[in-house]
Amino acid sequence: MNIGMVAHFAYGAISGGQEGHVGGVERQTSLMCRWLAARGHKVSLLTWDEGQPDETVIDGVRVIKMCRENAGLPGLRFFTPRWTSLIKAMRRADADVYYQNCAEYITGQVALWCRIRRRGFVYSVASDPDCDPKLPAMNTLRERLLYRYGLRHANRIIVQTGHQQRMLRNGFRLGSVVLPMPCPGPADNEYRPPREPSSQNCQVLWVGRIARVKRLELLLEVARALPSVTFHVAGMPYAGDTYSESVLDQARTFQNVKVHGMVPREQMPDLYGSVSILCCTSLYEGFPNTFLEAWSHGLPVVSTVDPDNLIATRGLGCEASDASSLVAAIRRLAESNNLWREQSANARRYYSENHAVDTVMRRFELNFIEISKGCKP
Repeated sequence: MNIGMVAHFAYGAISGGQEGHVGGVERQTSLMCRWLAARGHKVSLLTWDEGQPDETVIDGVRVIKMCRENAGLPGLRFFTPRWTSLIKAMRRADADVYYQNCAEYITGQVALWCRIRRRGFVYSVASDPDCDPKLPAMNTLRERLLYRYGLRHANRIIVQTGHQQRMLRNGFRLGSVVLPMPCPGPADNEYRPPREPSSQNCQVLWVGRIARVKRLELLLEVARALPSVTFHVAGMPYAGDTYSESVLDQARTFQNVKVHGMVPREQMPDLYGSVSILCCTSLYEGFPNTFLEAWSHGLPVVSTVDPDNLIATRGLGCEASDASSLVAAIRRLAESNNLWREQSANARRYYSENHAVDTVMRRFELNFIEISKGCKP
């Protein structure tokens, strides 16, 4: 099978670089590329030009570059070189099926090319706003029109939760397939239970982009109320973004908050292993990679977002709605070893049964094969 993966920002994730935007979508896409290539499939990854050759092969994945993100003249760059370089890269990949994750105008561009060339197109939802018919995260009519076109002309839509599936059905009258996302984690013979918390020594981790939707300032409210708890913050601000720089400056004034900056991927397992709880303060999420990573290390999650009510129903941590309930949840876990041990064991079990890479990727592979067989020209 020949698969084309369209992920403009994924060069840093596939190459192991630390520059640019390397988020959950990019890490998952590069992981999927490597797994499929290792299975013997021909895999192309289409990314922005970040100084790499026109084509290069990384871990069996053919990486094809498009134009630079900021290339071209404002107003015209949408058409050329952005759209034209995408078309050129898709033609070079010559795949049977193309995959794209995250709601963008690019969703429509990829769908249109695939429809004209009779190639399969699989779209994957990244977060709940992607399924909201109001499309609150999209600022322009052009973005909304192209994204809606892409949704309606995808051969298959993949969602991460039943809630997203219901949103798509009710808001767009579109069907979808629920597939959990893959996440690398320690194998059973490598797994070591995390450190237990106590009222005198509780270490809490916060990981994410320093962006308004992640609400790091809410964590600082929690840190102010729990001076005996140590909070670790891993993430980098956007260059020139006043919000992210301001909230990080504020975080550095707290004696019980340690700001780690951007932590390299290979060092994240050590960071997960040094804490007892993961805390999420986001306004909304899809299904955060950080949850999967934390659960793979046996960490309960205290969160303002609970995808499909899994945290509550599976005992994978504690759900919360505001600073006071976050404080109460962390206190409860720090003061009850039995509760923490139970949730830690639940977390590791849930990860192993639902998000281990081989388990999940076989299901993705079957979906790609099915779509590619039905759409070959």
